[in-house]
Order: sequence, then structure tokens, then C-alpha cells
Amino acid sequence: MYLHLGKGTVVNTADIIAIMDLESSSHSPSTREFLKIVEEEGFVRNVSEELPKTYIICEIDGQSVVYVTNISSKALAGRAEKYR
Repeated sequence: MYLHLGKGTVVNTADIIAIMDLESSSHSPSTREFLKIVEEEGFVRNVSEELPKTYIICEIDGQSVVYVTNISSKALAGRAEKYR
């Protein structure tokens, strides 16, 4: 199934590695470093014009992609679980 992330962006739920709450997970230095690196490497896709709440780590055709959205991690995880 597919999960809508915002701004017309959908991903196959089979491609999702993790759905992470941005505020709670960014307390970790390792997570901040990870997000910095993926941003610098061009793997981040912002799919929201509002304040980001969640990032979704995917692997699509062997390529890592990190989506940033204003939809809560709880809402996205609930939608993803609903379609499994």
C-alpha cells in the first residue's frame, strides 16, 4: 500500500524503514549528526510548507531518501499500520 506524506507525495509502505518524531528523536547527538549528513548529501525531501514534525526514512530502488513532513509520526504510523 501507499502512504501519503504531504504535498502530493506518496511512498510504498514496503519502502519505509522508520517513521520518527523529529522533536523527541533530535535530542540524540547521533540523530542530529545523521540528519545533518543526509541533508548535506541531498537525501532529504521536504514535503511540507509548515513546521516539520516527522521524518520518514525510506529505501527506494536501493537509494536512501528521508522525507520531512508536518504530519505527526503517530498519524503516519497509524495510517501505515492500517494498510498492512
